[in-house]
Amino acid sequence: MSKIEKLKEFISKIGKNGVVVMFSGGVDSVTLTKLCKDVIKRVFAVTVVSEVLSKYDVEYAKSVAKEIGVDHYILEIDLLNDENFVRNDENRCYFCKKKMIRMVKEFASAVGVECIVEGTNVSELNEYRPGYRAVVEEGVYSPWIEVGIDKEEIRSIAKKLGLSVHDNPPTTCLATRIPFGHRITHERLRRIEKAESIVRDLDFKVVRVRDYGDIAIVEVGREERSKFFNVDLMDYLSKSLKDLGYKYVTLNLEGYSRF
Repeated sequence: MSKIEKLKEFISKIGKNGVVVMFSGGVDSVTLTKLCKDVIKRVFAVTVVSEVLSKYDVEYAKSVAKEIGVDHYILEIDLLNDENFVRNDENRCYFCKKKMIRMVKEFASAVGVECIVEGTNVSELNEYRPGYRAVVEEGVYSPWIEVGIDKEEIRSIAKKLGLSVHDNPPTTCLATRIPFGHRITHERLRRIEKAESIVRDLDFKVVRVRDYGDIAIVEVGREERSKFFNVDLMDYLSKSLKDLGYKYVTLNLEGYSRF
């Protein structure tokens, strides 16, 4: 039996009365949702929207949900009223995920579904993932892990299924741009969102703007770095980000890397 067949069998077993998928719009959750839809009649894709999710990511999640034809729901949550989150220590993701899951549980109860799934995969088990601890504690299923499927396998499955997300760069929330120990504020999040929109509009596919107070560190995909061999582009980007309040605009010479 192939891994995809095993995964579909697992989903069918746990989701007999329907399934709620925590749907970020990334390749992991989108591919999982499509496979759920292939074997279960009642599938609810739920995106939890908060201050740390950019408008770009919200709209993208809506569009890809429409692409795969799944019922999509938006839940709004306030994270900035939680001191455990805004103090931004190394367990930030744990408190965020915990709060999100409990909101999704309320939604699932309202639609009469007990099974909630999310997209953590085997490749991520070797990373520091405090959010996954909340997933385990709250009894949310992680089908990719149950079947032993890693990130590259998910991308391959997505490609075979004809999903547009199969080669998309990884996505993370805006709070990850703020170093641990620096408080998360509405103003900083919106500044980061605007800064990344400016960079993205210059035709960069992978974009991160790290916010170190007065300093903005721009990261793009490693293969995209050569676009910065253009003084007009650098001058434009420096001025545009300084107009947002940064005093210094720098470039990470190594490009974006998760590690």
